[in-house]
Amino acid sequence: MADAVVVGSGPNGLAAAIVLARAGRSVLVREAADTVGGGARSEELTLPGFVHDTCSTIYPLGAGSPVFRRLPLGEHGLEWVHSDAALAHPLDDGTAAVLERDVDATAAGLGEDAGAYRALFGPLVASWPDLERTILRPLVRVPRHPVSLARFGLLALRSAEGLARGRFRGERARALFAGCAAHSTLRLDRSPSAAFGLALLTAGHVAGWPVARGGAQTLSDALASYLRSLGGEIQTGARVESLAELDGARAVLADVSPRELLRLGGDRLPPRYRRALERYRYGPGSFKLDLALDGPIPWTAPEVARAACVHVGGTLEEIAAAERAPWEGRPAERPFVLLAQQSLADPSRAPAGRHTVWAYCHVPNGSTFDMTERIEAQIERFAPGFRDRIRARAVTTPADFERRNPNLAGGDINAGAQDLPQLLFRPVPRLVPYTTPVSGLYLCSASTPPGGGVHGLCGFGAAKAALAHL
Repeated sequence: MADAVVVGSGPNGLAAAIVLARAGRSVLVREAADTVGGGARSEELTLPGFVHDTCSTIYPLGAGSPVFRRLPLGEHGLEWVHSDAALAHPLDDGTAAVLERDVDATAAGLGEDAGAYRALFGPLVASWPDLERTILRPLVRVPRHPVSLARFGLLALRSAEGLARGRFRGERARALFAGCAAHSTLRLDRSPSAAFGLALLTAGHVAGWPVARGGAQTLSDALASYLRSLGGEIQTGARVESLAELDGARAVLADVSPRELLRLGGDRLPPRYRRALERYRYGPGSFKLDLALDGPIPWTAPEVARAACVHVGGTLEEIAAAERAPWEGRPAERPFVLLAQQSLADPSRAPAGRHTVWAYCHVPNGSTFDMTERIEAQIERFAPGFRDRIRARAVTTPADFERRNPNLAGGDINAGAQDLPQLLFRPVPRLVPYTTPVSGLYLCSASTPPGGGVHGLCGFGAAKAALAHL
């Protein structure tokens, strides 16, 4: 048996395995599916030649990840592709707010809020090297850069609505900020939703919002290839039914959510810890469309075609209402749609002249409501004639997300609600959140700090904890 066994081959599981292998430990990764990747996989979901990402697709935290950027992933097939602009947010007046790599260039498009945007994001971009070492790690510890953290924290602990209204006067800047904050799946009138808007906009200026050339699968394949080059072993189609199967390994790192850990652990988990895991809360689910188009989306605002990622939802008020609805147990009438038009930046995703679209919205956890019409209506609102270009569509419901990846309970792609209690104590209160009461058993999934997103940091933290034991 290897020194360490990693259960699950998502980006966090593979990152954990790489850290262990680089430290000279023998590592085995067990993956239930036939391919590696977890939430970073690609398939031809619609028509032959159209490459769609089954879950994640845009990587503002991936390109700038302090884990990934230190690995030679380019030598193993990964290439980040940046569109001309990081993000576009179309508005009903036929224009769009655009996130550029440059703070000043972004501010220039925000009219009366140009100065306020520079004042807010200029210092955050400048201090990001210090901030990332703090906010992308467990929060319950002594910070390495307390001044930078305090400056960020005073803003981050606010609600996105409160910060947007307090800092900006115009609708363009407010909408741009709200759309980024909505990635959290939190209500925008609740703390700490502002943190996500601040972090993602800052990441856009620092590292961009790229896609992986050829599909998300190339990121996972690059991680797997590098792990194998270090001597690590990966077994696909090798579902783990019980921790008892892994007896003999000195460390087991589980890239799974609390619900799956309860299944794996059985009676090996102490009753008190089991009860704590059972209280772990999952957030809203996701409903996703993957579309094959016979041409690019005909946006009214031409600048939207400059960005691979598009936020479709209108004003701050509309986005806030859309993100409140799932928490109230109902689908939004006018959902906030997170859309990617990857093939504009990466033509390898579709046949010549054709295009892929990835679009999803948040819905109540486990919802069975079909959001296809509402998502397409929102896109049509800002791109008349869009529906006429659809050649085929594939629908992924919350149940489909969970079926493909049991960690996504009820379609929660963040593997757990990211409200303040579960950011501070994720998944349960422990001094080292990756550890469990079972000696040699660690959690390395997005249900640990710093939470959802493709960055590998959960796996990094868990592997460091395991190495201290090994």
